[in-house]
Amino acid sequence: MRIAIVTDAWHPQVNGVVRTLDAVIGELRGRGHEIEVISPDLFPSVPAPSYPEIRLALAGRRGVGARLAAFAPGSIHIATEGPLGWAARRHCIANSLPFTTAYHTQFPDYVSRRTGLPAGCIWPVMRRFHAPAARVMVATETIAQQLSANRIGPLHHWSRGVDTAIFHPDHLPPEFYFSLPRPIQLYVGRVAVEKNLEAFLGSAHPGSKVVVGDGPALEKLSAQYPDAYFMGRRTGEALARCYAGADVFVFPSRTDTFGLVMIEALACGTPVAAYPVAGPLDVLDSECGVMDEDLDAAIASALHLDRRTCRQIGRGFSWSASANQFLAGLEPIGAAQSARHPRLLSA
Repeated sequence: MRIAIVTDAWHPQVNGVVRTLDAVIGELRGRGHEIEVISPDLFPSVPAPSYPEIRLALAGRRGVGARLAAFAPGSIHIATEGPLGWAARRHCIANSLPFTTAYHTQFPDYVSRRTGLPAGCIWPVMRRFHAPAARVMVATETIAQQLSANRIGPLHHWSRGVDTAIFHPDHLPPEFYFSLPRPIQLYVGRVAVEKNLEAFLGSAHPGSKVVVGDGPALEKLSAQYPDAYFMGRRTGEALARCYAGADVFVFPSRTDTFGLVMIEALACGTPVAAYPVAGPLDVLDSECGVMDEDLDAAIASALHLDRRTCRQIGRGFSWSASANQFLAGLEPIGAAQSARHPRLLSA
């Protein structure tokens, strides 16, 4: 199958959307599918306000449509609600091409945290964006319920996976761990306001707090919390060593739709402490994580969980299964629509 994926989140960004698309695309290409990624690096772009690491593509319907027409896909998936996503949506509607979308990011909550606007003001925009989609792919039941309550659908379940060849408990800890007071409490992810890192960094549980990741709040938080260890971005085996050597993984976010880093930590045998919100509620159970509105209490309890059980639960998430779910959710473009597509490009 020829599959076009339009995404505003792509390399060199490091986030759950990019890592999910990367892993699933790798699975699909390994099965012989042809994938065309239409991403910001293909167009002139500008930095996103307050988040310069993210580039916003300066591309309209015709620019995105030309690339879609040249590839002649059998299915079109629009992954994000950014400029490229809107441009692709307009092109598909104008040319009567079916497409699917995904809800990766809690946009209403993110915008609210960054602007002070009520999240309720953003939901009508989300409804408008996703309304023409044949299906909206969603990672968890909790988020599906939220989307249904906001009249977004029809929905299709698309879970996440973990690469157990990389993320496993047999790695040696990073050398700097040996000099840290235990327990080592680890966070991995973007260092940004929407991740609620202050809740973790301000927690009172004794030991060492380690932050792996980069983002616009790094300078501010590293100055505000000088006793924490900010290690910057790490990937692959270096990241797996950080997970495997930690005593507990702390996930303070209240705005994630899944939390890929949680299952990576679990696959490395590291239990998770989190708030009882979307993402953790769907990924964790009492054998591999503790959820509590008191994050200190969650950390203290999670430290007593069995690491072998955590590993078994983490290994239950597969990118192969995720790719199967993605394929099942796609909407084929009919032969008549495909033949009509190039002629309608200039309409």
